[in-house]
Amino acid sequence: MFQDITLQDLFNKQNNEPHTVIDVRSPKEYHDATIPGSINIPIFTNDERAEVGTLYKQVGQDAAKERGLAIFSAKLPEFIAAFNQIETTKTVFCWRGGMRSKTAATVLDLMGIEVQRLTGGYRIYRQWIVGMLDNPEFKPDVLVLNGNTGSGKTALLKQLSQKGYPVLDLEGMAGHRGSIFGQIGLVPSNQKKFESLLVEKLLRYKDAPFVLLEGESKRIGKVTIPDFLYNRKEQGLQLFIDLPVDERVRNILDDYQPWNSPDKFLEAFRLIKKRIHTPIAAEIDHDLQNGNYHNAVKLLLEYYYDPKYEHSAKQFPNGRKIHLQATNIDDALQQIEDELTEVVTK
Repeated sequence: MFQDITLQDLFNKQNNEPHTVIDVRSPKEYHDATIPGSINIPIFTNDERAEVGTLYKQVGQDAAKERGLAIFSAKLPEFIAAFNQIETTKTVFCWRGGMRSKTAATVLDLMGIEVQRLTGGYRIYRQWIVGMLDNPEFKPDVLVLNGNTGSGKTALLKQLSQKGYPVLDLEGMAGHRGSIFGQIGLVPSNQKKFESLLVEKLLRYKDAPFVLLEGESKRIGKVTIPDFLYNRKEQGLQLFIDLPVDERVRNILDDYQPWNSPDKFLEAFRLIKKRIHTPIAAEIDHDLQNGNYHNAVKLLLEYYYDPKYEHSAKQFPNGRKIHLQATNIDDALQQIEDELTEVVTK
């Protein structure tokens, strides 16, 4: 007989041994929000789940169970084969630890495949996430990479993370670059997914002396930064990176690669076009239509992004600002590491 385990039991298993967590909900549910690191082996497809749910509402529980069993029975060999390929210990879960995970665990147990089932399912995990963010205990100092658009802040955070520094890549978690063009080429996260990834990182770095993150607005794409972290960001030490304009343009083009999605860039630009002086806006529009991205980006920086940045930068007192004059990202990285060394040794 399979064993039910608590969320804390699951965390212990993940920390102490190779362990696979399997979400047996539909692909849509899994995509919307799941336990980070889990894989999806669904009992029902999206359409099958909708069909069973409609039967439950319109006819009744027995009819829904009967139809669900018929659907699942037809795919049992494929379902069992997928679990047989997993060599680690395993835990399954559904929305609330109900019929789907119970059915999956029972069938797998009958086939001699040992699994545990998460009591309370994804819902209990989500309640834990909300509780963690409602009562945060996050002690590290917050160091913020700030600077004009195109200063390479995201690229710098990635390099610092690769070097072992504690980094909260909020844009990476959000699946958005934080600008009007920010989701082009990316898959934006919803709030639930963002918060799950965030809590995972907060726990990882809870004993670090500091964490690094990027200067962000309260909202990044579809998600909102929790109040406690946003306030800590605003109160943290701000490292302002100053790069030459042409270097910033190159960084933006390397990151966004507008030539791969020209129509989407033009569409996004037209959402802000009316906020830019008319002759300049017309020139940017023309450049985007004709693939002259270098000039279009340079004008966007000069007439839209830089004035906004100058306004927001004034809010920080001089005692919490350090300006790093750099020629390129490599130079900026070295200067940041020098500053971090000072922070650690103080």
